[in-house]
Amino acid sequence: MAELTGETCNLCNKKTLTLREEELDIPLFGKVYVFSMECSSCGYRKSDIEPAEKKEPCRYTLEVSSEADLNIRIIKSGEATVKIPHIITIESGPAANGYVTNVEGLLQQVKGVIQSTMDSEEDSAAKKKAKNLLKKLDAVLLGRETLKIIIEDETGHSAIISEKAQRSKL
Repeated sequence: MAELTGETCNLCNKKTLTLREEELDIPLFGKVYVFSMECSSCGYRKSDIEPAEKKEPCRYTLEVSSEADLNIRIIKSGEATVKIPHIITIESGPAANGYVTNVEGLLQQVKGVIQSTMDSEEDSAAKKKAKNLLKKLDAVLLGRETLKIIIEDETGHSAIISEKAQRSKL
Protein backbone atom coordinates (compact mmCIF):
# COMPACT_ATOMS: atom_id res chain seq x y z
CA MET A 1 0.00 0.00 0.00
CA ALA A 2 1.30 3.44 -0.96
CA GLU A 3 0.75 6.20 1.60
CA LEU A 4 1.45 9.94 1.63
CA THR A 5 1.16 11.84 4.91
CA GLY A 6 1.31 15.53 5.74
CA GLU A 7 -0.70 16.68 2.75
CA THR A 8 -2.89 19.81 2.97
CA CYS A 9 -6.55 19.11 3.74
CA ASN A 10 -9.06 20.81 1.43
CA LEU A 11 -11.43 21.39 4.35
CA CYS A 12 -9.33 22.64 7.27
CA ASN A 13 -6.14 23.60 5.36
CA LYS A 14 -3.93 21.76 7.89
CA LYS A 15 -1.13 19.48 6.73
CA THR A 16 -2.70 16.44 8.38
CA LEU A 17 -4.22 14.70 5.36
CA THR A 18 -3.15 11.14 4.59
CA LEU A 19 -3.54 9.78 1.05
CA ARG A 20 -3.59 6.03 0.46
CA GLU A 21 -3.63 3.84 -2.63
CA GLU A 22 -3.99 0.08 -2.45
CA GLU A 23 -4.26 -2.55 -5.15
CA LEU A 24 -6.64 -5.42 -4.39
CA ASP A 25 -7.66 -8.51 -6.31
CA ILE A 26 -11.35 -9.09 -5.55
CA PRO A 27 -12.61 -12.60 -6.35
CA LEU A 28 -15.16 -12.71 -9.18
CA PHE A 29 -14.49 -9.03 -9.92
CA GLY A 30 -10.80 -8.58 -10.67
CA LYS A 31 -8.01 -6.18 -9.82
CA VAL A 32 -8.99 -2.76 -8.43
CA TYR A 33 -7.30 0.29 -6.96
CA VAL A 34 -8.71 1.71 -3.74
CA PHE A 35 -7.95 5.40 -3.18
CA SER A 36 -8.66 7.13 0.13
CA MET A 37 -7.90 10.32 1.98
CA GLU A 38 -8.37 11.06 5.66
CA CYS A 39 -7.63 14.16 7.74
CA SER A 40 -6.63 13.52 11.35
CA SER A 41 -7.49 17.12 12.31
CA CYS A 42 -11.04 17.64 11.01
CA GLY A 43 -12.08 14.04 10.27
CA TYR A 44 -12.64 14.59 6.54
CA ARG A 45 -12.75 11.28 4.64
CA LYS A 46 -13.21 10.36 1.01
CA SER A 47 -12.59 7.14 -0.84
CA ASP A 48 -13.07 5.70 -4.29
CA ILE A 49 -12.51 2.44 -6.06
CA GLU A 50 -11.33 2.08 -9.64
CA PRO A 51 -10.87 -1.13 -11.59
CA ALA A 52 -7.58 -1.81 -13.28
CA GLU A 53 -9.28 -2.90 -16.51
CA LYS A 54 -12.07 -1.42 -18.62
CA LYS A 55 -15.54 -2.94 -18.43
CA GLU A 56 -18.89 -2.62 -20.20
CA PRO A 57 -21.70 -0.57 -18.63
CA CYS A 58 -23.76 -2.81 -16.37
CA ARG A 59 -26.79 -3.19 -14.15
CA TYR A 60 -26.92 -5.55 -11.18
CA THR A 61 -30.22 -6.50 -9.57
CA LEU A 62 -30.50 -8.36 -6.28
CA GLU A 63 -33.64 -9.49 -4.45
CA VAL A 64 -32.80 -9.42 -0.74
CA SER A 65 -35.02 -12.07 0.79
CA SER A 66 -33.20 -13.50 3.81
CA GLU A 67 -30.81 -12.61 6.61
CA ALA A 68 -28.07 -14.51 4.76
CA ASP A 69 -28.40 -12.04 1.87
CA LEU A 70 -27.19 -9.25 4.19
CA ASN A 71 -23.65 -10.63 3.82
CA ILE A 72 -23.56 -10.34 0.02
CA ARG A 73 -20.64 -8.17 -1.08
CA ILE A 74 -21.35 -4.93 -2.97
CA ILE A 75 -18.74 -2.99 -4.94
CA LYS A 76 -19.94 0.49 -5.92
CA SER A 77 -17.84 2.89 -7.96
CA GLY A 78 -18.18 6.66 -7.57
CA GLU A 79 -20.00 6.73 -10.92
CA ALA A 80 -22.71 4.20 -10.01
CA THR A 81 -26.34 4.90 -9.16
CA VAL A 82 -27.93 2.77 -6.43
CA LYS A 83 -31.69 2.26 -6.54
CA ILE A 84 -33.84 0.67 -3.88
CA PRO A 85 -37.32 0.94 -5.42
CA HIS A 86 -39.94 2.75 -3.32
CA ILE A 87 -37.24 3.74 -0.80
CA ILE A 88 -34.34 5.73 -2.26
CA THR A 89 -32.20 6.46 -5.31
CA ILE A 90 -28.60 7.45 -4.67
CA GLU A 91 -27.31 9.27 -7.76
CA SER A 92 -23.67 9.49 -8.74
CA GLY A 93 -21.98 12.86 -8.87
CA PRO A 94 -18.77 14.77 -8.12
CA ALA A 95 -19.10 14.16 -4.36
CA ALA A 96 -20.08 10.47 -4.71
CA ASN A 97 -17.82 7.87 -3.14
CA GLY A 98 -16.90 4.44 -4.32
CA TYR A 99 -16.84 1.72 -1.69
CA VAL A 100 -16.84 -1.98 -0.93
CA THR A 101 -19.49 -3.06 1.58
CA ASN A 102 -22.16 -5.69 2.01
CA VAL A 103 -25.96 -5.47 1.74
CA GLU A 104 -26.31 -4.80 5.46
CA GLY A 105 -23.78 -1.95 5.29
CA LEU A 106 -25.61 -0.39 2.35
CA LEU A 107 -28.96 -0.62 4.14
CA GLN A 108 -27.46 0.93 7.29
CA GLN A 109 -26.15 3.84 5.16
CA VAL A 110 -29.62 4.31 3.66
CA LYS A 111 -31.16 4.25 7.14
CA GLY A 112 -28.74 7.00 8.19
CA VAL A 113 -29.72 9.18 5.23
CA ILE A 114 -33.45 8.70 5.90
CA GLN A 115 -32.99 9.31 9.65
CA SER A 116 -31.12 12.58 9.10
CA THR A 117 -33.73 13.72 6.58
CA MET A 118 -36.51 12.85 9.01
CA ASP A 119 -34.79 14.72 11.86
CA SER A 120 -34.59 17.91 9.79
CA GLU A 121 -38.08 17.59 8.30
CA GLU A 122 -40.88 19.92 9.50
CA ASP A 123 -43.74 18.30 7.57
CA SER A 124 -45.48 15.62 9.65
CA ALA A 125 -46.56 13.63 6.58
CA ALA A 126 -42.95 13.48 5.38
CA LYS A 127 -41.81 12.44 8.88
CA LYS A 128 -44.40 9.65 8.90
CA LYS A 129 -43.26 8.44 5.48
CA ALA A 130 -39.63 8.42 6.65
CA LYS A 131 -40.62 6.46 9.78
CA ASN A 132 -42.37 3.86 7.63
CA LEU A 133 -39.30 3.55 5.39
CA LEU A 134 -37.12 2.99 8.46
CA LYS A 135 -39.53 0.29 9.70
CA LYS A 136 -39.36 -1.41 6.30
CA LEU A 137 -35.55 -1.36 6.35
CA ASP A 138 -35.49 -2.75 9.90
CA ALA A 139 -37.78 -5.59 8.82
CA VAL A 140 -35.47 -6.37 5.88
CA LEU A 141 -32.45 -6.34 8.22
CA LEU A 142 -34.24 -8.90 10.41
CA GLY A 143 -35.06 -11.08 7.40
CA ARG A 144 -38.83 -10.46 7.66
CA GLU A 145 -39.34 -8.50 4.42
CA THR A 146 -37.80 -8.40 0.98
CA LEU A 147 -36.52 -5.59 -1.17
CA LYS A 148 -34.69 -5.11 -4.43
CA ILE A 149 -31.32 -3.42 -4.85
CA ILE A 150 -30.29 -2.18 -8.30
CA ILE A 151 -26.85 -0.82 -9.12
CA GLU A 152 -26.37 0.86 -12.51
CA ASP A 153 -22.89 1.83 -13.62
CA GLU A 154 -22.00 3.35 -17.00
CA THR A 155 -18.33 2.55 -16.33
CA GLY A 156 -19.02 -1.10 -15.45
CA HIS A 157 -16.91 -0.75 -12.31
CA SER A 158 -19.56 -1.88 -9.82
CA ALA A 159 -20.75 -5.36 -8.91
CA ILE A 160 -22.88 -7.42 -6.57
CA ILE A 161 -20.88 -10.57 -5.84
CA SER A 162 -23.50 -13.31 -5.57
CA GLU A 163 -25.03 -16.03 -7.70
CA LYS A 164 -28.41 -14.49 -6.75
CA ALA A 165 -27.51 -11.19 -8.45
CA GLN A 166 -28.61 -10.72 -12.03
CA ARG A 167 -26.17 -8.86 -14.28
CA SER A 168 -27.36 -7.15 -17.44
CA LYS A 169 -26.15 -4.50 -19.85
CA LEU A 170 -27.38 -0.93 -19.57
